[in-house]
Amino acid sequence: MSTAVLVTRPGVHELVTLRPVGPGPDEALVRVHSNGLCGSDADVLSGARPDGYVRYPLTPGHEWSGVVERVGAGVSGGLVGRKVVGEGVRGCEVCERCRTGENTLCLSGYEETGFTRPGGMAQNLVVPARSLYVLPDEADLAAAALLEPAACAMAAVLAARARPDESVAVLGDGVPGLLVAQLLAASGARGVTVAGSGGGGREELALAQGAAGYVAPGEALPSRCDVVIHTAGAPRTAARPAGLLGSGGRLVCTNPALDPLDPREIVKRQLTVHSVSGAPSRAWALAVGAFVSGRITPGRLITHTFTLEAYGRAVELLKADDPAVGKVLLRPTGA
Repeated sequence: MSTAVLVTRPGVHELVTLRPVGPGPDEALVRVHSNGLCGSDADVLSGARPDGYVRYPLTPGHEWSGVVERVGAGVSGGLVGRKVVGEGVRGCEVCERCRTGENTLCLSGYEETGFTRPGGMAQNLVVPARSLYVLPDEADLAAAALLEPAACAMAAVLAARARPDESVAVLGDGVPGLLVAQLLAASGARGVTVAGSGGGGREELALAQGAAGYVAPGEALPSRCDVVIHTAGAPRTAARPAGLLGSGGRLVCTNPALDPLDPREIVKRQLTVHSVSGAPSRAWALAVGAFVSGRITPGRLITHTFTLEAYGRAVELLKADDPAVGKVLLRPTGA
């Protein structure tokens, strides 16, 4: 039997005991070690997730790590016993978008582990074997649970195309922003400044992650940046990120919490605007590679760990917007 969190409808959740299902053909059954919480998980519980991007009743959890216990027909038995993480978006693999590497834009419709399919807030999880990334035996599975947000951060870094000589502002010092800063530093970017809350030791974390500078509220960011990456969940961090860019600059948005962009400003100064939602396979592969090689160390962002029984309390802690709260993990009892 498997214990799991079940959100039966917005605002209502319970801990349930389920009989493990699968794995079916081309699938793997994973014993979950850790699962990270993010703002989208809070949206699942509150009902704020947009229509079409959640399906109740649901076991949430898309930031997971674990060990393969069993595999279905067509899957190599060599996966059994291996530490793994896995992509959440379940593209069809055959449409034009998927075939060109844009599986987060699959033309067959949106399906994702933890949102429309059962997720990792459970003792066991069944996923397509093709979505898995095998980790070294010595890998820290708690830290590995941050590879999903690291892959999303990598997608933003890829979109930014920051050169070593360019100035980059990262707006937001939450887990996404700090992961972006770390990945930028790992890629050779030197002029990275993080703008954040100024509390909870975030400045020290940002500098330790490789940022060259940190700006607290009320302090001025470097003028006319070449690249701005917006990760902040609160508009107060930078209401008009495009205004920080020089002519020909690039803005990458990973969070919709920003003021509307002025199209006149975009056109007259020839700005380029990118958006990132989720992580395509290329970003996943690069993020996992950076983790395995030690070029990124996401585990230092973990501040709290709870059991599945404390799911509701963990979500409330996440929503409190306390700068002392970094990545919150949920772990099945005995994991």
